[in-house]
Amino acid sequence: MQVLVRDNNVDQALRVLKKKMQREGVFREMRLRRSYEKPSEKRVREKTEAIRRARKLTSKKKQREGLLPMKPRVIPGGPRKRWPRARPSLLISEQP
Repeated sequence: MQVLVRDNNVDQALRVLKKKMQREGVFREMRLRRSYEKPSEKRVREKTEAIRRARKLTSKKKQREGLLPMKPRVIPGGPRKRWPRARPSLLISEQP
């Protein structure tokens, strides 16, 4: 794995490296190899992961077909919905 450092910006290069390692699954692999995993536990874990992937795939397929509502898309920098807040004057009751 190779990351280029531009303009001596090591922080940006580290961020890129971490993102690449996350995508490759290096952190997950390190966490799994931290301790011994019995073969029976490995089978159970892989089976639950496969079930989770299958459920995610079917829900995405249903969303594309219109059977499930789509998640609202958040546009970065776009207008955000702000909930009405209670006015402070209504929260504090003034007693004479």
